[in-house]
Amino acid sequence: MKLKGKTAIVTGAGDGIGREVALAFAREGANLSLNYYGKAKQNMDELVNELNRYGSEVILTEGDLSDESMVKLMVNQTIQTFGRIDILANIAGICNQSLVQDLEVESWDRMINVNLKSVFLTTKYTVPFMIAQKSGRIINFASQLAQKGGIEVSHYAASKAGVIGFTKSIALELGIHGITANCVAPGPFETRMLAGFDQNWREQKLSQLPLHRFGKVEEIVPSFVLLASDPDGNAYTGQTLGPNLGDVML
Repeated sequence: MKLKGKTAIVTGAGDGIGREVALAFAREGANLSLNYYGKAKQNMDELVNELNRYGSEVILTEGDLSDESMVKLMVNQTIQTFGRIDILANIAGICNQSLVQDLEVESWDRMINVNLKSVFLTTKYTVPFMIAQKSGRIINFASQLAQKGGIEVSHYAASKAGVIGFTKSIALELGIHGITANCVAPGPFETRMLAGFDQNWREQKLSQLPLHRFGKVEEIVPSFVLLASDPDGNAYTGQTLGPNLGDVML
C-alpha cells in the first residue's frame, strides 16, 4: 500500500499502459481520477468495478486533453472530489506511421497536440495545487524513439522528445516546491498502438532489440509505481527511466 491516501490523475486510462497503471496505483491504495477518450468508453465500467474492488474511489473524465477546457474540468473535478492531487501520470497518446515527405500537416499537428500539448496543459493546471501542498509527483510517458529516432515516426519521436525536454525543465522549476518530474520511456511493447504498425516495421524493430522480443505492458508499470512512491521515488527528478529491452543504452 505504497500510495495509500494519495490521489492520482491517470490520463489515457481506457486501455493499454494507462489502464494497467491505474490498476497498479489502485493496488497500492491510491484514489483515482481517470481520463479516457473515444472507443475506450466501452471498457470503463469494467475497469471501475475492478478498481473499486481494491478499495479505490474513482472518478472519470471523458475527453481530449489537448482541449484546455477539458483539462480544467478534469483537474477541478479531481480537487472537488478528493481535495488534493499527489500524482499526475500523463499516459494518453497516439502514434502512427508516415515517411516525412508523406506526412500531412494535420497529422503532425494532431501528434504534437495529443502527445505534448496535453502534457503541458495537465501540468499547468495541476501544479498550483501541488505547490500549495508542497509535494507532488509528475510522471510523463515518453518513448525510446525520443532518444534515438525511428523510420516513419518522425512526428511521434519529435512529440516525445518534447516531453522529455519539458519534463527536465519543470523538474528544475518545481523541485523547490517538493515536486518531482520524471519520464518513463519504454521500448516497443505489445499494445494496441504497436499492433497498428505494419509487419515490416515490426520485424525491423524486433531485429534491433538485444533481448529480441517485444515487451509486456506489466513490465512497464513498475517504473510508474517506483516514481510515484515514497521513499522509492524520492531521489528521482528530471530522469528518464528506460524499460526499453536494450533499444537505448545510456
